[in-house]
Parts: sequence; C-alpha cells; structure tokens
Amino acid sequence: GLCWTESRLVNQNPPEKTPEVKIQAWWAWIIQCWWRMLLPRIWDRKRQKVLDTFQQEQWVVVRLQSWIRMWHARRRYQQVLKAVCIIQAHWRCHICSTQGLIKGHYRITASQLQLELEIFLGSGPCIVSEGIPLPLKQ
Repeated sequence: GLCWTESRLVNQNPPEKTPEVKIQAWWAWIIQCWWRMLLPRIWDRKRQKVLDTFQQEQWVVVRLQSWIRMWHARRRYQQVLKAVCIIQAHWRCHICSTQGLIKGHYRITASQLQLELEIFLGSGPCIVSEGIPLPLKQ
C-alpha cells in the first residue's frame, strides 16, 4: 500500500508476520473459541437464576393466597357456628318455657345456613324452613 511519510509518498509492503505475532494471534483465537463456548453456559445460568427467583416469588404469592382463603373460610365457619349457638340457645329457652318439643337440623353451605325446624306444641306441629345467607366478601 501507499503511505505518506515525511511529505512524500512511500511504497510500503505489509511486513511479514513474525513468530511472536503468529503466537499472539493463535492465543487470541484460542481465547475467542473458549469464550464462545463459555458464553452460552453463563447465559443459561443467568436465565436459570431468573427462573428460580420467579418461581420462588410465585410460590410465596400462592402460599399467601391460600392463607387468606383459609382465613376467610375459618371466619365464615366461626360466624355460622356463632349463629347456630345463638339459635340453639334461643330454642332451648323456648322449649323450657312452652314445654313443647323442637326438632330440627341445619346444613351449612359456602353461601348460606339452611335451617329446618319442627316445633310441636299443644295444637300441632309447625315446620319452619329458612335459608340464611352468609355475609361473604369477594
């Protein structure tokens, strides 16, 4: 190639590669091959770490949701249980005062308390069937 040196044009041929330059190029090639082989492993480890972190976060969220659902279900159950105890106490008191007989059963679903009562007094049976909705918050 041509090159400008000291204000004149000089014809300059590329120097022949010395052994040092050849060794240096060989090592550079080896290092590049090694790095190309190593880089996918590094990316795979980073990707796996991100996936593991995401999975742990999802597990925590699912666990918290299950605890909250369990807390709501337990709270609903306690409300129904309290209502049943109040009703039972009221009717037991009523039996004592009227000398009648009260039979009944109840069924609890996710959204209501279903009561069926048979009251036997002197005049005849009285059947009461009632569905009491439970307060649910979504």
